[in-house]
Amino acid sequence: MFIRTERLFLRPGWPEDWNELHSRIADEGIVRNLARAPWPYRPEDAQAFAATAQSPRHPHFLVTLPGADGSRLVGAAGLGRIGDQTELGYWIARDAWGQGYATEAARAVLTLARTLGHRRIVAQHFIDNPASGRVLRKVGFCPTGEIVHRHSCGRGTDSAAAIHAIDLGQPSDCDDDGSTMARRAA
Repeated sequence: MFIRTERLFLRPGWPEDWNELHSRIADEGIVRNLARAPWPYRPEDAQAFAATAQSPRHPHFLVTLPGADGSRLVGAAGLGRIGDQTELGYWIARDAWGQGYATEAARAVLTLARTLGHRRIVAQHFIDNPASGRVLRKVGFCPTGEIVHRHSCGRGTDSAAAIHAIDLGQPSDCDDDGSTMARRAA
């Protein structure tokens, strides 16, 4: 599967992507905000992620910025499983922060999630990472009010995480930027 947005191209990772992937994610400021990525993030971790087979119901993508001289990896986004729920996850490389790429990629993955038949998606962010919470609200997620302790491989410990959810079949009044993404999902 591939997704094209206004500025981004989301595509599966390929084994040969591991070096660029490693160079973009091997930043403690990124990894500490992820649940599953270890710190330090080693070349072997990037190789394993880049070679991970796609799940038809829970695909994951490298987020790239197309250009005349090829494409540049700016992050990753996708769907995964957490318990019996479908979860949205994403990260963006530090030099690409503040450009709206996380929001654009998350919207694209949510559109695909609806196409794949998902109705409810959850997402979590560590409470000391409010920027991720803002991204979630921009794309229509609503905070559930629940705080859980989630293990972060990058932190090496459990940390408090805020739970958010979106019902893709219902309008959302939680989109902070006035977007109609959640309404279009209905």
